[in-house]
Amino acid sequence: MSTSPFALAVRDSSTMLRRNLLHARRYPSLTLNLLLTPVMLLLLFVYVFGDVMSAGIGGGGADRAQYIAYLVPGLLLMTIGSTVIGTAVSVSNDMTEGIIARFRTMAIHRGAVLIGHVVGSVLQAVISVVLVGAVAVAIGFRSTDASALEWLAAFGLLVLFATSLTWIAVGMGLVSPSAEAASNNALPLIFLPLISSTFVPIDSMPGWFQPIAQYQPFTPAIETLRGLLLGTDIGPNAWLTLAWSLALATLGYRWSKSAYNRSAA
Repeated sequence: MSTSPFALAVRDSSTMLRRNLLHARRYPSLTLNLLLTPVMLLLLFVYVFGDVMSAGIGGGGADRAQYIAYLVPGLLLMTIGSTVIGTAVSVSNDMTEGIIARFRTMAIHRGAVLIGHVVGSVLQAVISVVLVGAVAVAIGFRSTDASALEWLAAFGLLVLFATSLTWIAVGMGLVSPSAEAASNNALPLIFLPLISSTFVPIDSMPGWFQPIAQYQPFTPAIETLRGLLLGTDIGPNAWLTLAWSLALATLGYRWSKSAYNRSAA
């Protein structure tokens, strides 16, 4: 009995996913280094800058516990940005070491390599978010008002955002001449959350800087996550997050597909 093309694609993509997960398990240093960045920022801004930074929350009357609640949603999204940098490096390594060229000589589905990287990266991002969330709970983060449906929506938002950023990271890895270049090219995925509403509200920033923080993909995602977990007003941020995620995923997919096809020419 012949196997359908879809079944072959799923089988080959599963094989590539297993390969990437095994590679991440055998060489965990990159993932750990990227994961430590949001954890260290969480501890730094809570225990070193927390009293000062909380002055900009809720009219200046916020305590440390309130600032932890404000900070964690942004750090969870920053964790995703940090984790997918490893994807860019991994894809670049595959390209420069000739592994992808070798896969092209084998009877496997053409897009299985990229799909394996994307699914593996999203799984790693979710695991990283859970670990950072566990640290946040350990130091006092609580979300007592969120319903089960809101928790499910928050999880879906994180997975969707991780998928969109992963496709962008795959494109960066495909066009980078080396792993070092891929890591440098992907730095905006860490830099953008630093100039968003992660640490302080946008209305507490200088007027000329507020549009930079407001009109970027991380800020609406952060505000949507805050609304789901903390009950704050979401407003149009949910639709903006969906639009940004779909736009980035589409752009990253088309970019990755085009770069992957060009590399085979």
